[in-house]
Amino acid sequence: MSQSFSQNQARQNRQQRYWQQKWSLKTKAIVWALSISVLPIVAIGTATYNYGTNLINTEIPQFRQEGAKNLTESELDLQTQLSLLLTGMGVTAILAGAIAVFVTNRVMSRVSKAAATSNNIKNKLRPNSEFTQFIASQDELVMLESNINLFTDMLSGLLQQKETEADYSQLSIKITQWVRESFNEEDVLKTTSEEIRKALSIDRVTIFCFNSNCNGTFIAESVAPGLPKMLGVTISNTGFETGYIEKYQNGCIRAIDDIYQANLSDGDIEMLEQFAVKSNLVAPIIKGKQLFGLLIAHQCSRLRFWQQSEIDLFAQIAMQVGFALDYAKLLQQVDTKADRAQVCIETTRSIRQSLNEEDVLKTTVEKVRKVLSTDRVLVYSFNANWVGTVIAESVVPGYPKVLRAEIQDPCFTQGYIEQYQSGRVQATNNVYEASLTDCHINLLESFAVKANLVAPILKDEHLFGLLIAHQCSRPRDWQKPEIDLFAQIAMQVGFALDHARLLQRIDAEGVQSRLLADTIGSIRQSLNEEDVLKTTVEEVRKVLSTDRVLVYSFNPDWSGIVIAESVVLTYPKVLQAEIRDPCFGQGYVEQYQSGRVLAINNIYEVGLVDCHIKLLESFAVKANLVAPIIKDKQLFGLLVAHQCSKPRDWQQSEIDLFAQIAIQVGFALDHARLLQRIEAESMRSQLLVDIIRKIRQSLKEEDIIKTTVEEVRKALNTDRVLVYSFYANWFGIIIAESVVPGYPKVLRSKIHDPCFTQGYVEKYQSGRVVAINNIYESSLADCHIKLLESFGVKANLVAPIIKDEQLFGLLIAHQCSEPRDWQQSEIDLFAQIAMQVGFTLDHARLLQAYQATEANFDE
Repeated sequence: MSQSFSQNQARQNRQQRYWQQKWSLKTKAIVWALSISVLPIVAIGTATYNYGTNLINTEIPQFRQEGAKNLTESELDLQTQLSLLLTGMGVTAILAGAIAVFVTNRVMSRVSKAAATSNNIKNKLRPNSEFTQFIASQDELVMLESNINLFTDMLSGLLQQKETEADYSQLSIKITQWVRESFNEEDVLKTTSEEIRKALSIDRVTIFCFNSNCNGTFIAESVAPGLPKMLGVTISNTGFETGYIEKYQNGCIRAIDDIYQANLSDGDIEMLEQFAVKSNLVAPIIKGKQLFGLLIAHQCSRLRFWQQSEIDLFAQIAMQVGFALDYAKLLQQVDTKADRAQVCIETTRSIRQSLNEEDVLKTTVEKVRKVLSTDRVLVYSFNANWVGTVIAESVVPGYPKVLRAEIQDPCFTQGYIEQYQSGRVQATNNVYEASLTDCHINLLESFAVKANLVAPILKDEHLFGLLIAHQCSRPRDWQKPEIDLFAQIAMQVGFALDHARLLQRIDAEGVQSRLLADTIGSIRQSLNEEDVLKTTVEEVRKVLSTDRVLVYSFNPDWSGIVIAESVVLTYPKVLQAEIRDPCFGQGYVEQYQSGRVLAINNIYEVGLVDCHIKLLESFAVKANLVAPIIKDKQLFGLLVAHQCSKPRDWQQSEIDLFAQIAIQVGFALDHARLLQRIEAESMRSQLLVDIIRKIRQSLKEEDIIKTTVEEVRKALNTDRVLVYSFYANWFGIIIAESVVPGYPKVLRSKIHDPCFTQGYVEKYQSGRVVAINNIYESSLADCHIKLLESFGVKANLVAPIIKDEQLFGLLIAHQCSEPRDWQQSEIDLFAQIAMQVGFTLDHARLLQAYQATEANFDE
């Protein structure tokens, strides 16, 4: 019965549509116009005619009695008038109908045209609308009314959509700024999840981090009260269908309105049900061009049909999270390097302040355990047969103490001695996963060790023992900065042990040894090369009571210069004197390199050649004492004492003291160089952070580039820094410049360099950095030299700026006053700044795009 009713209803609908299609609006209007205009006339005329006929039929019999002749004439006259009236009525009806048809046709033509125009617009806006079939009925008024209603609804929806998009654009910028203000990874992820959940009114926002292609952990979460928490949950099998990892790597966004209608696997649905998920939205987080994880939104209270504006906002924020993670990682690396350098300096100074072996080792284990926050640090010293003893230990309460324990490890001599002698550093994250032998594992288990770190201690250039850190509470993933710091401290322990051993021997030798200790102590307090040398010559001259002490530094050709001097007032000063001794290189280099010490009591009685005597006479020398200074295992120069007043009989104790001081000067120079390098690295790291932060504060490309050239020129203390931007044909223009007064300004100069594309593009695209100390000694082409000469350049430094993964231009530093020996630290700083300029330009471009979108919406 229900089926029969449906069939009848369908039949009636088809008949109704048939008659709607049969009678068009224009036909209906004409019929109605004719009816309205003609029918009243016809009705009035017919009524008049009938009335006249009735009147004739009623009145004529009365008058027929009065006279037949007049009656006949009157009857004919009335008949004639009625015929004329009927004819006039017909003509009037025809004219009225024609006028009505004409007017109706004119009006309906405009209505039909408006309806057709509206229909064309509707078909473009809604080509698949269900109302399209109804429009075929040609009922133009219904069509026009429906289209107007449709346009009204669409306009309202469009305005609402634009307002939503504008709100989301503003929201995206705010969330991006909040995320960018977070300077470490944890804050970035926490801020992201909390702000997105509030902004989009989502039940849960979480971040899933991949450990490998098949497992990962939820590392950040913001969830509404009453819902299960996912933070810390590890999924060993993500259940991603084949190829989805690659899709996320390529930026795929996945929006699921209903998990039961998305063709998910049973395992995925079961996992989502466990956390009450009904709809979800997933966007990839790309960190360092690799898939770091997923930004995930869960709707748990109801199904949610994700709007395109929400999906776009979610994807943009996920992309910004990746940028923020890259930035946070860079800042963390820079801060870590600076902190590590400072820790190394402070730890080294603490160790160096210990003047005996026991104090050195005790200070070492205490300091290192605190620095690394580990459970145990010990020093293991070898005997002659490679059996050893733990001679120093610092351990947290609750773990076994192993101080003075004798350890006989039969596995050690099987190849490990030479490796540790050569500087091997061993980091074991988990003793059960490191392929250790059973004897090693049993030994470590007896000390409750889960992870360890081992570095050699070299004393007198021989393997003295091992510096060892133990993690007992759990396995530990040793970080590269920790390993490097540990190795540096172990090396410094060796130097400190050498120092302590020497001081102990000096103390045993009496007063002379005490003088040596005081002298070395004064030298060691000097933390840079200039102060070391200045202190040396002053202290040695006082200790030996001699007329002059100087340090003579060699050039590569074995000529040299006096770089430090202490002399009594009555004798000539030779500081900065350049001395060329043609006899020196003939056999003396190897002797001094091997530690030769020369004592001459009287220059005229030892058979010196004439060139030596003349040289010494020019300095008023009667007797001298010479010892080599070895720096970095190479002959750096000579420590020389001059007796000018008279010949002098140098005592063996004086000679030994002098030789020992010369050795310590070499150690002090090594130490000063190491500290200078560490402090330079720390200063460079801090300088890089400061410059990057200033650049990052600029939100427009022009301001970024302008800030860069100003800050880099100040940081490098150079004459000019500029940014050269490429055109499509690899010619280019200088778009930013900072130059000291007195040198030509080259801003906006267009440079046509035909040599550039011959192999240089790919090199700079790959990160090539060029440092030229002297443009005339670097085999440059003539076109390059002429170009650089036009800018007054003597030396330059060039690094690529990569923007949107393409070569945008070059960051260039010019030294115009003179050639310049660019230091590696300067080159590294320059390259890192150029890389950061590219990242910042990408960031500025993205923000400008957001702001432009917002401006368009406001308009």
